[in-house]
Amino acid sequence: MNLLVSSILQQLFDQNIIYAGIGITIYLTFLSTIAAYLFGLPLGIVLIVTGKDGLHPIPWLNKTLGFIVNAFRSFPFIILLVAFLPVSKFLIGTRDGNGAMIIILIIAATPYVARMVESSLKEVDRGVVEAARSMGASNLQIVWKVYLPEAMPSLIVGAVISTITVLGYSAMAGEIGGDGLGAIAITYGHQRYKDDVIWVCVAFMAVIVEIIQEGGMLVARKLDHRIRQNSKKSKEKKSIYKENIS
Repeated sequence: MNLLVSSILQQLFDQNIIYAGIGITIYLTFLSTIAAYLFGLPLGIVLIVTGKDGLHPIPWLNKTLGFIVNAFRSFPFIILLVAFLPVSKFLIGTRDGNGAMIIILIIAATPYVARMVESSLKEVDRGVVEAARSMGASNLQIVWKVYLPEAMPSLIVGAVISTITVLGYSAMAGEIGGDGLGAIAITYGHQRYKDDVIWVCVAFMAVIVEIIQEGGMLVARKLDHRIRQNSKKSKEKKSIYKENIS
């Protein structure tokens, strides 16, 4: 291995810095994504409910929230990172390190999550919503018992995309004194002209993305009742076919 890699990369492995970077990257990504969903999920629901064809249209509120969400989404993350350092300083007393990075990741991811949630809920069949309403269900019941269950596979896919997006954002942690694979790639790779360090970090990031992608898609398929229904119908057809043959 010493013949194939630089001494710096060898030291990063020997001192477990690479492995620590992987752990910190996963920590930053999932904690920030979960927190972003705590804010983004309700915001996405409000956007769909108050929309033109929503359960309780409130045009001024919908347009105001939509404008704010679009404004935040329009910022490149590196600009958002610098612009909201004072917010991090106000909330947690520091503008450096992983704590500051988590605050900024949450701010950046929440509008993105809100739009993902809104898009998923728009896919719910209007006929199902109207049927629930005709049976006397309240708006809150329709949200919790119709919108969210029906849109769950799409919400899971959106969560996967959001998590991968936050993972990409987390690579900027090194710019404000944070840790993780991105910081390692910048500090030990780019700044010291060690391409092998950069590519090792890229490879580990790619592996993390693949695990998130495959795991999320598996959960989405398990929760998609349409797939289960089609599978059940397929088994019933095969059973009938076998009975007819016999």
